[in-house]
Amino acid sequence: MIRVLPILLAILYALAMYRFSTWRTARELDAKSTRLADPALKAVCDRLARALDLPQIKVHIYEIDPVNGLAAPDGRIFITRGFYNKFRSGEVTAEELGSVIAHELGHVALGHARRRMIDFSGQNAIRAALAMVLGRFIPFVGVWIANMITTLLAARLSRGDEYEADAYAAALLTKAGIGVGPQISLFRKLEALTQSNHGSSPAWLLSHPKTDERVAALQRLEARWNG
Repeated sequence: MIRVLPILLAILYALAMYRFSTWRTARELDAKSTRLADPALKAVCDRLARALDLPQIKVHIYEIDPVNGLAAPDGRIFITRGFYNKFRSGEVTAEELGSVIAHELGHVALGHARRRMIDFSGQNAIRAALAMVLGRFIPFVGVWIANMITTLLAARLSRGDEYEADAYAAALLTKAGIGVGPQISLFRKLEALTQSNHGSSPAWLLSHPKTDERVAALQRLEARWNG
C-alpha cells in the first residue's frame, strides 16, 4: 500500500488540478475578454465559416498585451489585444490574423484545447509522483530530474499539436480561397512580433516547432496539393 500511495495521490492531484485549471481558465477569459467586432476581420472569418459550413465563427479579444492566439477548452477562440493592435497598426494583415484564427480552430477541431488542459494536470501529477519516488533515492536532485522530464514531455506533445493545427489551418485557408501564403508570411514575422524588449526569445518558442520547420511543412503540403 505504501508503494502505491504516491501514485494514488498523484492521480487525485491530477483530477483536482484539472477541475481547478478549467474553472480558473474560464473565469479569467470571461473577465478579460470582449467579442471581436472588426469589419475587415469579420469578412475573413465569414470566408472561413463558409468553408466549414458554419453560420459564423465567433472570435473574442483577450485583453492582454502579448501577441498570441488561444483556443479555450470550451471551444472559444481568442486573439490577444496585443495581436489585434499589430493588425490595427498595419504590421499584420487581416488574412494573416485569419490564419491565426484558423490555427486555433484546428486546435479545437482536433481536440487539442481540452487535451492540453488534461495533459497539464497529468504532467503535474507525473512531476509530483516522480519527485516523491526519485527524492527517496536522490535527495534534492530527484526533484530537478522530475521537473526536467515532465518539461521535455510537455514540449514534445505541444510541438506535435502545433504541426497538426498548422496542417488543419492550411487546408481550411486553402478551401476558403485564402491559401497558405498569409500563414507562411505570418510565421516569418512572428518571432519579431513576439520578441521581448530585452531581446530574449519569446516563451512560445519553447513549446512550438522552429519557424523554418513549420514553413517547410506547409510548403510540402502546398506542393502535394498542387501536384
